[in-house]
Amino acid sequence: MQNVIFMGTPDYAQKILQRLIDTGDINVVAVYTQPDKPVGRKKVLTPPPVKTTAQEYNIPVYQPQKLRDEKTVEKLLTIPCDFIVVAAYGQILPRKVLDHAPCINLHASILPQYRGASPIQQTLLHGDKITGVTAMLMEEGLDTGDILKIETIAVDDDMMVEELFEQLTEIAAALTIDVLHNFNVYTPKKQNEAEATHCKKITKADGEVSFDNAQELYNKYRAFTPWPGIYLSSGLKLKKMKLESADEAHQDAGKIITIDKESIVVTCKQGSLRIYKVQPQSKKEMDVLSYINGKRVTLEDTLL
Repeated sequence: MQNVIFMGTPDYAQKILQRLIDTGDINVVAVYTQPDKPVGRKKVLTPPPVKTTAQEYNIPVYQPQKLRDEKTVEKLLTIPCDFIVVAAYGQILPRKVLDHAPCINLHASILPQYRGASPIQQTLLHGDKITGVTAMLMEEGLDTGDILKIETIAVDDDMMVEELFEQLTEIAAALTIDVLHNFNVYTPKKQNEAEATHCKKITKADGEVSFDNAQELYNKYRAFTPWPGIYLSSGLKLKKMKLESADEAHQDAGKIITIDKESIVVTCKQGSLRIYKVQPQSKKEMDVLSYINGKRVTLEDTLL
């Protein structure tokens, strides 16, 4: 029986935790997760998904504001374990914790690519054809540890972030069990620092788009739906679309060049997009035909 301390916070981590719990020869002895946070307009204090799952199985839960706090570290060091498994926890582990047991991190990219907070979104933003999950030994740097194993998958041109998230989560859960069971088999491999790239936390402002490049705008739509969503400087949100053309050059950006029964085609300076649904400011989502009819715009007019 392997005793494991688990550290994680969002849905991605919760599903890995569930897989650990369901595996007969792994005993999760403690869970560390971020503090409860206010959610929604009413700011209801809500526990992270990892906490909810841990409590269902009566696993002790710790939610320190700062893992580096001396008392927090001292308490953790009193918990005997064979491994510490970390998945989207959101805090850097101090040296004393790293020395307590082998710390295995499951990062949703092919490291050293996309170290940081938003690897799944970055895969779509860059139009990558392949991505994966890296199991690595943690050190004090951000996603810089030695690689134990990488599992990869193909990324379809129209894959949205939620679908990619689900696939990578399943891979991460299986990879966690594999690495724990075969830890002594894998030889840790140094990352190539020359190939390292980094990504930041996504913010609401990242969702603003313009009709410059159709492929780039479509990739933002794939990466940022449902959150933070994509929107024009006018505040109009683009809710459903597909890439019509990536190569054609157009003189006028945002011009409506096609109207059919359920969609319109709008030009970008490079390429064009077919739009099905939009959401004006302070209104509900609607089909794009109702929107342009309400605005009294038609062929050759602009959506801007």
